[in-house]
Amino acid sequence: MNVSIQISEAADEAVRERIRQPLIEYNLLKTKVSDYRPLALVVSDDSGSVIGGLWGRTAYSWLFTELLFVPEALRGQGIGRDLMLRAEEEALVRGCHSAWLDTYEFQARGFYERMGYQCFAELPDYPPGFGRYFMKKALSRWK
Repeated sequence: MNVSIQISEAADEAVRERIRQPLIEYNLLKTKVSDYRPLALVVSDDSGSVIGGLWGRTAYSWLFTELLFVPEALRGQGIGRDLMLRAEEEALVRGCHSAWLDTYEFQARGFYERMGYQCFAELPDYPPGFGRYFMKKALSRWK
């Protein structure tokens, strides 16, 4: 079989799916586990516009928080904490035992540490001059 490789900056969802689907099938073959579920908690303003929230997923009995955003004007009011706790509670309902996420040095490492997360890896100089931290936490119903 002859193949070619092209470089693209296009975010074509159909191409992504053609790469993703056989990988999912391979992972299922190896793990016998198919428990991937998206998770979104949405923060809306009075008009119903989305202004922040948490975006993640549960899979392999872990919660992964991909995105967490609270508008600056609303920070310090417990919204981020509430989002995290609600996501963790839902993860427990889904049978998860642990959670993980990543954050940059200029973002919220201290916040996540106060939430009980521990740094297990660091990618230095990503972006240049800063670190990227990978953090995890064992989940429990007893906070």
